Amino acid sequence: MSVPKRSYRGISAQQRRDDRRQQLLEAGLDLLGTQGWRQTTMTAVCSRAGLTERYFYESFSDRDALLLAVLDQIASQIRDVALHALATTDGDPHAKATAAISAFVDLLTSDPRIGRVAILESAAADSLRARRHELLREFAQLIATQAHALHGADALSSPHDQIAGLLLTGGLAELLMAWLAGELPVSRQDIVDVAATQFAASTRRSPTSTPRHDCPADL
Repeated sequence: MSVPKRSYRGISAQQRRDDRRQQLLEAGLDLLGTQGWRQTTMTAVCSRAGLTERYFYESFSDRDALLLAVLDQIASQIRDVALHALATTDGDPHAKATAAISAFVDLLTSDPRIGRVAILESAAADSLRARRHELLREFAQLIATQAHALHGADALSSPHDQIAGLLLTGGLAELLMAWLAGELPVSRQDIVDVAATQFAASTRRSPTSTPRHDCPADL
């Protein structure tokens, strides 16, 4: 029979451990999203979180494990806000895509740290680049799945749905990278409008062409 772990002031040992992990993640996001991945050292994270290295190793094996956890937490937030927007928006695929992409862009810009980590640092950091590639593939699959739900029988079939999804995720990531870096003088709404139109158009089959009937030689 296992002995339950003691609680302190009504908070269990597991809850305290979870709280410390979240403190470290928040400190990691703050440093990664303001100073960049090179400055996000274990020592800096512990100092920002107000925790000792002992508690760092309680949750993470090393600095790279923390950086990956920060990126994965952001990816989960992106997935959640996009799916919620799709589920709570009425209208055609273009309207739903507009809502989902708006929610995604708003998440990145409402907290600039999130935008920097998700788009800029994930591409710059050696330890994050491979995971960024995996996440782009995962979001491409999500786009393909949602396209089938929105377009029904008119959705692209495999593997074209995967190709379209990857083109959209990769293209939007590059677009946002240039925009967040100040290299692209366009508005948030410009990005949302073009991305939503691209989603609605590129994830469904083209209308079937009318068969061509050649004219007879003798009229």
